[in-house]
Amino acid sequence: MEDKKFTVCIVGGGSRYTPGILKMLVAEQDRFPLSKVVLYDNEYDRQAKVGEYGRLLMNEYYPGCEVIDTTDPEVAFTDIDFAFMQIRAGRMKMRRSDEHIALKHGCIGQETCGAGGFAYGMRSIPAVCDIIKDIRKYSPEAWVLNYSNPAAIVAEATKRVFPGDKRVINICDMPVGIMNQYADALGVPRNSIEPRYFGLNHYGWFTAVLDKETGEDYLPRLREIFSEDLPEEAFSELDASWSATFHFMRKMVRECSDGMLPNTYLQYYLYNQHMLAEENPDYTRADEVMNGHEKMIFEMIDEVIANGKFEGTKYAFTLESLKDDDHATYIVDLAYALAHNTHDVFLCMTENDGIIPNFSEGAMVEVPCIAGTNGLEPLNVGEIPAFQKGLLENQFAYEKLTADAALEGSYRKALDALTLNRLVNDTDKARALLDDYIAANKEYWPELK
Repeated sequence: MEDKKFTVCIVGGGSRYTPGILKMLVAEQDRFPLSKVVLYDNEYDRQAKVGEYGRLLMNEYYPGCEVIDTTDPEVAFTDIDFAFMQIRAGRMKMRRSDEHIALKHGCIGQETCGAGGFAYGMRSIPAVCDIIKDIRKYSPEAWVLNYSNPAAIVAEATKRVFPGDKRVINICDMPVGIMNQYADALGVPRNSIEPRYFGLNHYGWFTAVLDKETGEDYLPRLREIFSEDLPEEAFSELDASWSATFHFMRKMVRECSDGMLPNTYLQYYLYNQHMLAEENPDYTRADEVMNGHEKMIFEMIDEVIANGKFEGTKYAFTLESLKDDDHATYIVDLAYALAHNTHDVFLCMTENDGIIPNFSEGAMVEVPCIAGTNGLEPLNVGEIPAFQKGLLENQFAYEKLTADAALEGSYRKALDALTLNRLVNDTDKARALLDDYIAANKEYWPELK
């Protein structure tokens, strides 16, 4: 296995994240050697640019790795070892629609939380499941690392559509991003600490942050650090939304973490009125991304293609400078662990089979898992406190009903899901939201009856 060169397919090859993943694969070429990277997307023009960028990149920094881009599933998925799935059904246009419809009805529209997360989940489930069916048709043994959002709802669906398929793994890089903030605050290397954590995706708590060598638990120290208010310029390296998120995290640590450390997304569930008041109905997060990071990435791609090279331009880089991308590093680290049986620990989604004994059996919980050639081996969490259990049971019921609605085409279950959602919590409002979302998503949702 050490001498094997892998073939990786990036599903959603036209994504703004793909250049970062390609560069991380370049940086990891000695550890995780590749023979080919395939970009697969259903939008030819957008992906073709990323494909040309990738070929220029590999030509200069990784000449032994071929890059192709295609819209043909057979070409994309035949004889691959890994599929990195990062699709966004409906792209940013529909994310913007989700957010604006929710805000019109006085609800948070965030892409994975509340009404916006529901609408996105209803689009993602059929799209992700159809792609995995194609992957299984052409590469039955490929590892499918799915980090398409909303990951919890998608994981609930893939568990049912592909029962027992241990090579379909649902992951999220958000806990890793938080862990990297912890490492920076502690002044320790980012790969030197390991989490203990429980919850659902974007809805969980850190119970320990351990030094991998000594076993020291940094959690008490981190609680002190993350309880203190910081100067406004802290987190200036992040965009405005994420900077505000990590500042607000301190309020959560002080007020409602029960000796643990909360996932930043809990701000939406525990302080929903505050978060709603912070929303700008004329300029949502989707607008911010489209006019910010996405625009910047594709301008960069256009410049590289126009230059025809990296070296001698402002986009030249060293391999060492690349090893700081949360999104891409996590994916490559997990792929390496699966291929080489490292038994490293990752936060992944897996079925609750006694991992949390006082929580719903079969729920797709996000917990630390040992990764190796046989897949994931979750670490036992034990019983969780009543407050966290109550929040999680409510959220799981909403996620389960959303998956039911998408897979069964059920209007009733869609309405029940939205009514139960903690950020909606009203039947009349849920019905109005649902009817608006049905009208907006005719191209993407199954018909609801």
